[in-house]
Parts: sequence; structure tokens; C-alpha cells
Amino acid sequence: MLVLQLVTQVCVVAACAGVFLFLGVQQLRAEAESSALNIARSVATTPDVRELVADYSADPGTPGAAALQDGPLQTYAGAVTSRTDVLFVVITDDHGIRLAHPDPDRLGEVVSTSFDEALAGREVVTWESGTLGESARAKVPVYAPGAADRPVGEVSVGFERASVFRDLPALLTGIAVAVLIALVLGAVAALLMRRRLERVTLGLQPEELAALVQTQTAVFESADEGVVAVDPDGVVRVWSDAATRMLGVRVEPGSALADAPVDRAAREALSTGAPSGIAVGDRIIYIDVRPVRRGSRALGTAAILRDRTDLLALTERLDGVRTLTDALRAQRHEFANRLHAASGLLDAGRGDEARDFLREVSGRGAVDPRVAGLDAVTDPVLQSFLGAMAESARERGVELRVGEETLLRSTLREVEDSLAVLGNLVGNAVTAAASLSEGPSWVEVTLLDAVEEDGLVVTVADSGAGIADPGDVFAARTRSDTDTAVHGHGIGLPLSREIARRRGGEVWIIDAGGDGIGAVFGARLPGVMGPAGPGEIEEGEDD
Repeated sequence: MLVLQLVTQVCVVAACAGVFLFLGVQQLRAEAESSALNIARSVATTPDVRELVADYSADPGTPGAAALQDGPLQTYAGAVTSRTDVLFVVITDDHGIRLAHPDPDRLGEVVSTSFDEALAGREVVTWESGTLGESARAKVPVYAPGAADRPVGEVSVGFERASVFRDLPALLTGIAVAVLIALVLGAVAALLMRRRLERVTLGLQPEELAALVQTQTAVFESADEGVVAVDPDGVVRVWSDAATRMLGVRVEPGSALADAPVDRAAREALSTGAPSGIAVGDRIIYIDVRPVRRGSRALGTAAILRDRTDLLALTERLDGVRTLTDALRAQRHEFANRLHAASGLLDAGRGDEARDFLREVSGRGAVDPRVAGLDAVTDPVLQSFLGAMAESARERGVELRVGEETLLRSTLREVEDSLAVLGNLVGNAVTAAASLSEGPSWVEVTLLDAVEEDGLVVTVADSGAGIADPGDVFAARTRSDTDTAVHGHGIGLPLSREIARRRGGEVWIIDAGGDGIGAVFGARLPGVMGPAGPGEIEEGEDD
């Protein structure tokens, strides 16, 4: 680029110099022609010249050279030649006979160039070659005294070519100096521009920049992660389509990040990062911010956005399944103990006692009835899950019980989503209840099935202190060591709401509580229940 700029400057300066030189030469020619014409006019209008030329023109004979050499016209023409520094002043009559000439030997002879234009009354300015060489000459008619329309001769004044272009070397020197200054200034400007471009482009060549843009576009369009790049002045330089999809807004490069139409939490996360995730609408977005440097120069920051909503929802589902698996393992262990007891009674020949023992076990059900109201939960999966949650709650000093209004007339079909939402609500309620050191701690779960939409309605109440800020419950945030919030301190509630909304349901706060009254949450999950199968036990049937 530097070479191209220098070549362009040389070509432009050379063209300008050529134009200036051409105009200078034309100006010198025009000045010489104008001077010759003015001198010729001055001589031709001199009264003595007009009178003498008219006399010679009226004499039918040819004047002699000897008489002309000492004549007044020759003397006058010589004086004008010396005074004006012209090459020649020639005076002729209407027959072209030289009456005055710088070379006395040429007097009385016919001039070597045409004099017809002057005798026709026209002034002529031209470049011609005569006996004295090439010159810029002007020919002016000489009129007889008192007759302004009858030429009787001509006056021809010429400047030698060398005298015309005597100032040309000085003109060329000035042009050369101007050209040199222009080239030096152009080279300095090109070097400064080169340094500026190197600083702005980080030393990359145009081909490298084009390849970089192509690669960047391909990476951004193919990557699932969003990218937001901000320069040290807080101006957005990159805002990928994936970032637009995750944050729900499009910010044009060149805009200030502080003016981006996103909420305050997202704007701060784009500057400082959100490794624990933030809630953006119904999505959980992880934002990792790293500084960008090239050598020792800081170029700003790059924020990588990752949508972890589906992954976290799957994790919550797996936690629910894990809880259910632990409950089933505990039940398997309990059933094995009961079978061992029954087998021992039979081996000892105590059949009546074995039958009584089995009848008692059958009446008590699959799970320890220490969970108050658990027998109202007829679905085995939900029953086992709540039993396992009750054991975990009991370890924290919290009693888990089932509400008296619980009524299930169908069977759970969508296990993962249902247990993820129920587990989050119960887990948060247990945490809230366990946070109080005074009074009994309890959590009450009520389950109802909505037959018209095959749905499940859940309410979870606790004996905690209530919700201090209901508007911030479903906003995910990083919990600090000094954080006293117990509802909505992580990502469980936002994910639970996301899972419910995907099914057309909702998770909401029924009662925020406070002043010694715990909170009550509600959840509605359409399409998770279904009719009991032919091999399943309906309520009221005997085993």
C-alpha cells in the first residue's frame, strides 16, 4: 500500500508538473506575442513613420539601399530595437520593400514572409522563420496620414525564441522544487498513514483481514455460543446472531454497551461475567468474560454466552430420578427385611404368625406410614418420591406431610418433568422451614389431578419466614455466604417455571407469607397424568 501510494503521488505530481510546464510555456509565448503586437502598434501609429511610409509608397520607383541606411526610418527602427530588446523592427511599404531592417544589406529588398494580411488591414501575430531565424512576430498595417482605411505598408516586430523562453529555466526550477516538496510531503503522509493502519489493524495485511472476517463470520454462524466483544471504551464491536437469540435483542456494532436495550443484570454480566448463570426471560444463560490482548496491548473483553437451560433442566430431572431411585432402593431393602422375617416364621413352623405379619405389612403399604397423609397419594412413583423427600427432610429436622385435600384419580406418566418441579418446590420449602430455629418445622404438599387436561396441580407450604422480595424469586443469582434468602437463591425455581411453561403450565407464588407465616407455592403441569393401566391398583381395590 505504501508503494502504491508513492507511485500514485509521483504520477499525480508528474502530471501536474507537466500541466504547469505547458501552461508556463504558453504564458511565455503569449507574453512575447502580446509585447511584439504592442510595440508594432506603437511604431505603426507614429506620425513620422506613417508619413514617410506613405511617401515611399507613393513613389513608383524602388528606393536605394544606401539612401535607406541613413534614412529616418532605419534610425527610428534601430532605436526601438535597442530600447525594447526585440530581435527586429522591420518597416515595409505596400510592395513589401524593406524600408527599415536590422541588417542594412537587406534594405530595399522584398521581405521573406507574407505581408498580404497587413495590407488587408488585419493585425497578425504568429511564429515564423525569416532571414533572422524563427521568432514570435507581430505584423501591423501602417495607414497613410488622414486615411485610416488605406494601408500603405506594415510594421513587423519579432522576439527571438531564446529571449522568449529566457525565463523558462527559472520556471522549471520552481516547478521542480514544488514537485520535490509535494513528493516529500506525500511520502511523509504515506508513512504516517501506514503507521496508523498498522496500529488500527494490529499489523495485519488486507488479505489477512479478509480471511479473518471470513473465518469470524463462519465461526459465529456455526457456533451455538453467543459472542459479544467490547472495546476498552465500552463500545460493542461484535454482537453475534447467537447472542441476539439468547438475549432477545440486537445491538449494532458501534453502539455503547451502556445503551444496549437489555436489563441491568445482563448488561453487568456482559462486563463482569455470570459463571453461575442469569435468568433472561425463561432461559438460563451462563456468561464467561475474558480480556482480549494482542501482545502488550489491551483490546477489550469478549463475552461467551452459553444457553444452559436444557442442560440444567435435565440435571433437575436427573436429581428427581435419583431421589426416586434412592427411595426405591430403600423400599427394596425394607421389603427384603420383611420377606426374611416372613420366611423365618414359616421355617419355624409358625404359619399363623407369618400370615398375621404379612397381613399387617399389606395393610401398611409400601412406604413407612410415618409421613402423615402419604396414603392419600395413590400413585406409587409420587408416593415413593415423597417418602424419600420426607426422609431427607427429617434429617434436617423438618416434617414433610401430605395435605388433607390431596386427591389423585390418575397415574403419573411424565415422571422426569413432574419430579423436577416437585423436587425443587419441596427442596426450597424444606430449606426455608429448616432456617428457623424456633417452633416446629414442617412442609405440607398437596397434590390434585386435573382430569380435563391430564394435569397435576401442586401446592407446597412451609413454616419458614416467608419471601422478602417476591419479585426476585424467579431471578437466578449467585448465592453469597451472607445471603439470607431461602427462596429463589439459585436456579431451581427459574428452571421449574421454564419446565412448567414448556408444557403450557406455570409455577407461581400463592402466598409470599412473612411475619412468622411461611410461603405457599403453586405449580400446574398439564399432560403429565393419565388413566391407570389395567395392571395397576386403583384406590379401594384389594391386593
